[in-house]
Amino acid sequence: MKTEYKRLKGSQSFRQRLLLATLSSTPIIIDDIRADETWPGLHNHEISLLRLFETVSDDCLVQINETGTKLKYKPGIIMGGTQHRPHDCGVSRSIAYFLEPLILLGLFAKKPLTITLKGITNDFKDPSVDTFKSTALPMLKRFGVPAEGLSLKIESRGVPPNGGGEVVLSLPVVQSLSAVNWTEEGFVKKIRGITFSTKVSAQFENSMIRAARGIFNPLLSDVHIFTDHRSGPQAGNSPGYGISLVAETTTGCLISADTAVSHARHEETTGLEDDSKKDLMPPEDVGRGIANILLGEIAQGGVVDSTHQGLLFLLCALCPQDFSKIRVGKLSQHGIETLRNIRDFLNLKFVIKPDPQTQSVLLKGMGYGMKNLSRKIS
Repeated sequence: MKTEYKRLKGSQSFRQRLLLATLSSTPIIIDDIRADETWPGLHNHEISLLRLFETVSDDCLVQINETGTKLKYKPGIIMGGTQHRPHDCGVSRSIAYFLEPLILLGLFAKKPLTITLKGITNDFKDPSVDTFKSTALPMLKRFGVPAEGLSLKIESRGVPPNGGGEVVLSLPVVQSLSAVNWTEEGFVKKIRGITFSTKVSAQFENSMIRAARGIFNPLLSDVHIFTDHRSGPQAGNSPGYGISLVAETTTGCLISADTAVSHARHEETTGLEDDSKKDLMPPEDVGRGIANILLGEIAQGGVVDSTHQGLLFLLCALCPQDFSKIRVGKLSQHGIETLRNIRDFLNLKFVIKPDPQTQSVLLKGMGYGMKNLSRKIS
C-alpha cells in the first residue's frame, strides 16, 4: 500500500511539525527549507532533533536531500526506554529546545524514557533547564502525569559558545492525559529562583540576587533565590552566568522568566537591553532586568507565561475527547503558531474569547483523544 505524505513548505515550526507528525502518525514531506537563504537547508540543531526522534523511535524513516532543503519523514513507534548513549544537542540551540518535544513523545512511549542530553543548558534564546524543571515539569502534573518517575537532573552546566552541559531526563508513561479547567490565576504568593555561574566569580550571583530582590522586596516578603556556582568539569566549556525566576500564585500557577550571559558574540547572548559589546553585562543589570520582565509576565495575566503557551496548548490538544478550558495573557507569536499546527495536524480548533475585564484570553477546545495503546491498564 502506497504511503500518503502530508506536504509542507518552509522551515517554520519545524520542531512542532515533527512532533505532531509523530504523535498523529502522519508521514510528511517538507520542501523549500530555507531554499533561498545564504545557508540553505536544515540547520545543525534541526538535524540533531531528527536524530533524537530516531533514537527514541523504532522504524522511523528520515531522508534528506543533498542540499538539506527537502525532508521526507515517516514516523515510527515511540519506544522510550533507557538510552545508554548520551544525545549531543550541539551548540546552536540549547537543550531546552529538545526537551519540549521530547517530553511529549516520552509520555506516549512504550517504556518509561531515561536519556542524557549534552549541550547548552543556559542561554537567552530558549528557556533554561532550570525554568524547564521548575515550570514545565510541574505543568505536566496538572494533566494527570504522575510525579513518580518524572525528573530532570542537571549534572553539569554549559553556556555558549562551547556548551559542555549535561542533563538527565526521566519520564513516566501515561495511558492518556486528563482534560483541565484551568482559568484562575490567583495572586502571587512567593517568588523562587536560582542563579548560576560557570568559570566566573561566585560574587556575580550575589549581585544578581541583590538587584532582583531590590525589585521584589517592596512588593512581596516571600522571596528566595538560590545559588549554583560550578567549577571544574561541572562548569562546562565557557564562562557565563544567569538567573531563572518563578512566581507561584495562590492557585498554583507558575510564571517564569530567565536569561543567561556569556562571552559568545555578547550582543546576541542576552535577552536584555543595553548590552555592552565589549564586556559582559553587569550582573546587577541582569538581576534587575529579569525581575522586571517577570513582573511584566505576571501583569499580562494567564495561568502560564508567554514562553509556555505553546506547551500548554499542545497538552490540551493531546487530552482525551473532552473539553479543556484555559486562560492565557496576550497570545504570543509562538502560541499562535502552535494553534495553527494543532489545527493542521490534529484537525482541532480552539474557541478563543478575549476577556476585556482582565485583558487576558480564554480558550476552550476538545482534545484529540491521544491514547498510549501500549500502556496496560492495571
